[in-house]
Amino acid sequence: MKRRDVLKSGFALGAARMTFKELAYGEAQAGGATAVRLTDDRASWVAMLDRICKPLFEALSERRLKQVMPVEAYAGEQQHRRQTTYLEALGRALAGIAPWLEGGAVTGTEGQLRERYCVLARAAITSAVDKESPDYMDFGGDRQTIVDTAFLSLAILRAPHQLREKLPVEVRSRLADAMRATRALLGNYNNWLLFAAIIEAGLFALGEPWDRMRVDYALREHANWYLGDGTYGDGPNFHQDYYNSFVILPFLTMLMDTVGAQEAAWTEMASAIRERAARSAAIQERCIAPDGSYPIVGRSIAYRCGAFQQLADAALRHALPSEISPQQVRGALTAVMQRTLTPAGTFDQNGWLQIGVAGHQPSAGEVYISTGSLYLCTAIFLPLGLPAEDRFWSGAAAPWSSLKIWGGADFNADHALEGRQRGD
Repeated sequence: MKRRDVLKSGFALGAARMTFKELAYGEAQAGGATAVRLTDDRASWVAMLDRICKPLFEALSERRLKQVMPVEAYAGEQQHRRQTTYLEALGRALAGIAPWLEGGAVTGTEGQLRERYCVLARAAITSAVDKESPDYMDFGGDRQTIVDTAFLSLAILRAPHQLREKLPVEVRSRLADAMRATRALLGNYNNWLLFAAIIEAGLFALGEPWDRMRVDYALREHANWYLGDGTYGDGPNFHQDYYNSFVILPFLTMLMDTVGAQEAAWTEMASAIRERAARSAAIQERCIAPDGSYPIVGRSIAYRCGAFQQLADAALRHALPSEISPQQVRGALTAVMQRTLTPAGTFDQNGWLQIGVAGHQPSAGEVYISTGSLYLCTAIFLPLGLPAEDRFWSGAAAPWSSLKIWGGADFNADHALEGRQRGD
């Protein structure tokens, strides 16, 4: 059985009938084992992106999102979450697809679809920041808007041409006002410091006055919270979850990209942050099992494949460790996508995401989770910002680490980041 057949029939069921060796190397042929052959991964990724995002961006561009988007939430929280869930959906979805909007195909079927989404995305932002719009997002009206204004800022930083320069002047002005509206709110003393910081970086990119202190505070506190081996504490305490990938490392690296050169002390942090980000990506790649599953631990697990934002971001940046090939990451992320986005119940009858990891599992959602929260799953699509000729897409398919290891292939021992630096 070839891997493309597994993908077509449902990865979980197909994988269950295969040996690890078959998963790793494909069917044995007369001349020996063959390399894994994937489907046209890029086309399947784009198709999944379209499936997730189409209801959201079409509705918001037509200013009817609040009218048609369902709000699934923790029991008793539906009304509260209606205050913020729409901004969650917009900010998170845009943050995930922004590199594709900025650098995806310009011709062919993908190019036509991408251009349509660029138009829809700008219309969505225009609607979200217009106080006369029925879909105005009420920036600053609830603490949660700090979080998702930050994801919207991250999107704009990831797609400066499509989502900043092409916005009309009056829309950019309203956007800046919306971002500033969150300053009056007090966030949590944890990864939320980075939300405030990335909003300020977004204002800097818009050519607006910005607050260096918020950026400096976030960077210095996270430097204090670094625990080792590419991992930061989420505040003073360690949490066994995916927040280093959901937020901490992607936001830190974007801050370095955007404002790192604005202060000498920040510039000095950049090398260590990028080195830690690469190590975290390596750990993430090893966490993806042969069947595309991964440890279900910690908060916000209903963000599904968004748990691998750091690995996807490292691939987009060409910042993977030398021992990990881009094409093996392509295979690993494709497998995760299949496990988390294709099971029955992932979408409702109208195409909206539902709470769960592998299907509809509403008890997996914490009190702060609602329909809009789930669109952080789009973070897995970051490598679509690479051109089709890039090695990530064009390189011959390759098994990822767990496929090789559990298939019996030889492999190098793993070492902590600081252990390598000391030589032990």
